[in-house]
Amino acid sequence: MASWSFTEHPASVGETYGEHLFSAWSFAGRMAVGAGACFLHGLLPFLCLKTGSGIIRELYGRMVTNRVRPAALRGPIDSLESAAL
Repeated sequence: MASWSFTEHPASVGETYGEHLFSAWSFAGRMAVGAGACFLHGLLPFLCLKTGSGIIRELYGRMVTNRVRPAALRGPIDSLESAAL
């Protein structure tokens, strides 16, 4: 059965609960903007040509490419991601 802890997952990515909350909410806000741009682009294809994909690249960069984790939290997945880039 899953453990319910407000600090377990944030600690696993090197953040406090508050830092993780702010980070998650900032991602949600950017995703909402991207979703709106994609919706608008669907209605009017000449608008927001690269907005949605640009936000996806930005968020991927924040979450994966540019994330700084303490060395103690780095694992084999981090090595594979670095090798793939």
